Amino acid sequence: MLDSPSPHPVSTLDQIARGHELAMDVLENLRDEVNSNPPLISPAFTISDAAALVSRSASAIRLAEAEGRLPPQARTEVGQRQRYTLKDLDHMREVFGTRPWRKSGDEPAIIACQNFKGGVGKSTLTVHLSQYLAIRGYRVLVIDADAQASTTMNYGHVPDVDIGEDETLYAALRLVTPRPLSTVIRKTHYHNLDLIPANLQLYNAEYEIAATLRELQTAGFTRLARALEPIKANYDVIILDPPPALGMISLSVLYAANALIIPTPPSMNDFASTAAFLSMLHTTMSTLAEHPDAIVPNYNFIHMVVAKADARNATHKSNTDLIEGVFGRMVLESHISLSAEFEHASSEMRSVFDPRHTTMNHSVRNRCLTMLNRLGKEIESKIRKTWPSASSEQ
Repeated sequence: MLDSPSPHPVSTLDQIARGHELAMDVLENLRDEVNSNPPLISPAFTISDAAALVSRSASAIRLAEAEGRLPPQARTEVGQRQRYTLKDLDHMREVFGTRPWRKSGDEPAIIACQNFKGGVGKSTLTVHLSQYLAIRGYRVLVIDADAQASTTMNYGHVPDVDIGEDETLYAALRLVTPRPLSTVIRKTHYHNLDLIPANLQLYNAEYEIAATLRELQTAGFTRLARALEPIKANYDVIILDPPPALGMISLSVLYAANALIIPTPPSMNDFASTAAFLSMLHTTMSTLAEHPDAIVPNYNFIHMVVAKADARNATHKSNTDLIEGVFGRMVLESHISLSAEFEHASSEMRSVFDPRHTTMNHSVRNRCLTMLNRLGKEIESKIRKTWPSASSEQ
């Protein structure tokens, strides 16, 4: 804890430095505690769950194993099949021809999860949507573009301890000796799910991009879009988590994206914030569009997600009705409800999809997973409708 008052005055800077030092000690201890447990692992699945995820029957999996098209699954000490990993499922989809990957002529979905205000569930949506899509066999890249780095934390990293100066998006956006984005991509504990983490160094990018605008006009805003070009062909979906303000990095994200999802809690403050976000986004893009070198974003879809909603709260219900009444089809049918499971997961630097090593309320977690899967399926459908190769599904 911070030192108690002393007869000798302590400077403001010393107090701030001491507070930061103590806070980082807590975060490092949390990281060490998490690392003392078995490492983060992705979910594993029974044969019936695996069959549903690879769009084949359990008997088809057993037959493929018997015929040698799939390796025989290892058994437990009591003779039961061990659960299938995401890597196992990816191999099954390859053998059965059921991988959901986009075809080469389809553009990857580049989704910005954005709003004007913090605390709206932006990072929660980013983390869980990315993992939902990875579980279903897509190749996914998550880019944490927020210096607060909540998404990075949920992938098990303490941002300013585990993540170095040259290991974030800043390395690609900086003006002096920028590095390719490919050099800061790191694997996660989910098969086919990669991460570009964040830390406080990203604040530097805000100033550096701003410094380019006078001479380069909108070229500063397109730095991220250009940095994505060499790597985007490796993914089906790229999800960007920008800062909760319409600054330089946020505008860079909005320029790089081809789809936009806006999490909106059902409170009047958040409704007003969302209205302000849309207004400022429209004004900013209209102004930038007047420049001769402008590139105006064109989104394949724009949707809102009612987030952090409490179904038992009459005000939340009323405000949800208001949001749906005002924005109509822009609002997704599935919501992100308030759940203690999100807090439990965050306190352990993981997601709800990650298996836990501590005791838990199974019914609460299962309800949360059902909600996340419902929302993920709805967004997955929106993504696939943007791919010409999937047009036969519509």
